[in-house]
Amino acid sequence: MSVSRTVKSLNWSRVSEALSAAAHQYVAGAPVPPKKDLVFPGAVLTVSQGGELLFRSSVGCRSLLPEPSPMREDIVFDVASLTKPLVTTSLLMQLVDRGNLEVDRRMSRILQTFGTHGKERMTVRHLLAHCSGYPATSPYYRQIANADRGRRAGMMTSRGAVETIYNEILRAKIENLPGKVTKYSDIGFILLGHALEVLYGMPLEKLVVKYLLRPLKLQQSGYIELSNLRRRGLETVNEIIAPTAQCPWRGRVLCGEVHDDNAWAMGGVSAHAGLFTTATDVNALVNELLECYHGRGTFVSREVVREFWKRDETVPNSTWALGWDTPSPKNSASGRYFSPQSVGHLSFTGCSIWVEPERELSVVLLSNRIHPSVDNNNIRDFRPLIHDLVLETLGYV
Repeated sequence: MSVSRTVKSLNWSRVSEALSAAAHQYVAGAPVPPKKDLVFPGAVLTVSQGGELLFRSSVGCRSLLPEPSPMREDIVFDVASLTKPLVTTSLLMQLVDRGNLEVDRRMSRILQTFGTHGKERMTVRHLLAHCSGYPATSPYYRQIANADRGRRAGMMTSRGAVETIYNEILRAKIENLPGKVTKYSDIGFILLGHALEVLYGMPLEKLVVKYLLRPLKLQQSGYIELSNLRRRGLETVNEIIAPTAQCPWRGRVLCGEVHDDNAWAMGGVSAHAGLFTTATDVNALVNELLECYHGRGTFVSREVVREFWKRDETVPNSTWALGWDTPSPKNSASGRYFSPQSVGHLSFTGCSIWVEPERELSVVLLSNRIHPSVDNNNIRDFRPLIHDLVLETLGYV
């Protein structure tokens, strides 16, 4: 285990012990078989408050297959659905702050051919708050794979695949009228990515660099654009990336390519998944949003961050804010002590963020819990445990 920095007056031993107990232990030169009773091969945890890093620790293994290697604090993770709040929502905040978008603007005013099959009244807010009426997901990648094997060879991971998926979503029927039912939806966020490209006038991978990563100096973050790698004959440096799962239809343990199948079919770049980043960069981005929340930041205004981080009231009893979640009344991943005004998000790959805006507190957990198999769900119990231990250590109990 590596602990790089702590505040001397705080005793982080319980947090460190819980992290270590959850992870596989790396021993140089020795095999590390997967164990079902553990939470993840390895992880990196950061705790910050008021812009100060209070605690940072890496534990366990970066990889178990094809051979074990130790986790490090600078390892890059596929953070999957954390792309939604960190990338997509942050860029939409910026558009709202500049007066180029309103969260209640109808999507039919942004995207041509949109507005059929009951979608006429769907707004940006509905998509951000997961009450658009779209289903959770759809296996678009299978459609792309079939086309790739047929008359449209080379379509997989191409821009053509992106446009095909956008068009499928534009034409799709919804399950419920917008604003009536809360249902977490990847499809809604893929559509928001299409809207971002139209509003900014450039592809998602370029606008993310120009308007988010470069201004905030997030040098360890970005999409791994598969078509660009092929075109330039490049390979990812997998030694610095945490692998994810064995993919049955790609036929390999994934490392340096996005785990989410639809995002992979789209070339690794989507608004719902695809971001690769480090705990340090996630911590930096969240700290900037906290600075903005308190009127000290430059990325967006205080008013906009507070609007997005306030629980949305479109659907009664929904926990969603705009692009971010808030604690559920029972069995929240945030644990027992984060307030109802806190915000956070989870990812399938084993990553999470939880933020207490008034206390300027953030907890970032990045793990490779689906390596080498997606079957391990022990993180469901671990997330509230580690959050409780952090807040107990900070004396908020």
